[in-house]
Amino acid sequence: MTVSDERDLELVRTSARELARKFDYDYWREKDAKAEYPWEFVKAFADAGWLGVMIPEEYGGLGLGLLEAGVMLQEVAASGAGMSGGSAIHFYVFPPAPILRYGSEEIKREWLPKLAKGEILMAFGITEPTAGVDTSRIRTKATKVDGGWVINGQKVWITNAQNAHKILLVARTSPRDEARPLDGITLFFTDLDRDKITIREIEKLGRAAIDSNELFIDDLEVRDDEVVGEVGKGFKYLIDGLNPERIVVGLEGVGLGKAALELASKYAKERVVFDRPIGKNQAVAHPLADSWIRLEAAELTAMHAAELFEAHKECGLESAAAKYLGAEAGFEACDRAMSTFGGYAYSKEYHIERLWREVRLLRNAPFSQEMVRNYISSKALGLPRAY
Repeated sequence: MTVSDERDLELVRTSARELARKFDYDYWREKDAKAEYPWEFVKAFADAGWLGVMIPEEYGGLGLGLLEAGVMLQEVAASGAGMSGGSAIHFYVFPPAPILRYGSEEIKREWLPKLAKGEILMAFGITEPTAGVDTSRIRTKATKVDGGWVINGQKVWITNAQNAHKILLVARTSPRDEARPLDGITLFFTDLDRDKITIREIEKLGRAAIDSNELFIDDLEVRDDEVVGEVGKGFKYLIDGLNPERIVVGLEGVGLGKAALELASKYAKERVVFDRPIGKNQAVAHPLADSWIRLEAAELTAMHAAELFEAHKECGLESAAAKYLGAEAGFEACDRAMSTFGGYAYSKEYHIERLWREVRLLRNAPFSQEMVRNYISSKALGLPRAY
């Protein structure tokens, strides 16, 4: 597809909606039940060019911005794909961001076109079982050798590792310094070598179609030319990508909530109890109406944050608020939809339970609501830091 220089967001919205809704709720229920990666869905978006939405045209992408990417991913989630579809596309859009901004020209020319076409899949290896949200305490270590590095360590909750070809791996290249604890972290973009990396899938509550894994890394050899940016400055590169991801996660939460409201409203009009549709009862109608209002507010906050980001203005507070509101409003809408369906909410036939399971993830990932409140309390209100 092509989009004019005026960035016709409505064209992006309607095009993404039309494509995403070709894959119905039954498709996603089957993928969830069988824990099968949604390759058909990914291929459809690759063929339409969406995987490279933020990759510049010179590297095979569409060369669009965060507003377009956010709108596209909101429509994916709202189609009923939820985070099963959202994550499948999301991981082509944001994990490559440090490569795009800081990678060598050789890395960008070799790999970005393949990502844009969906020819390769990548994983992003940052989280560790002992570090939690304190990235400064990661223990995965890269040791310098002639011509490269040898990496040893462990990662957890790594998406796509069952199928990925490449991994953007975060490791320490120098010991943690209490005075500057976030220095000495380096990014490596390398092959996900299964001879050196043991991968164990994690059974989890939701989003079964998209695998999550533990990684055990033993003497993985990485070349010098696979370092992204400068050695020791990797955390700075990660931070640069946080604001756009927060914004889009918020929009995905909004999309999930809208999908739930769509299903619940239809059911509330059709379901008759005591000779009247249940949607006539204010105990059903008012919570759904309240969720509609909250989803609209969350969407406006996220779009405002995206506009600030694209204008190269400070948007940390707005981005954090967008993630927070999208996750909260999305979960509340799905939870209220569960109540609307009553006992039938537990039936997979009605699809609500899958949306509810998937949206709950956004309260914890990519970071918790508590960490958002910590950030807002210190940055916006000037209160002492709690972390």
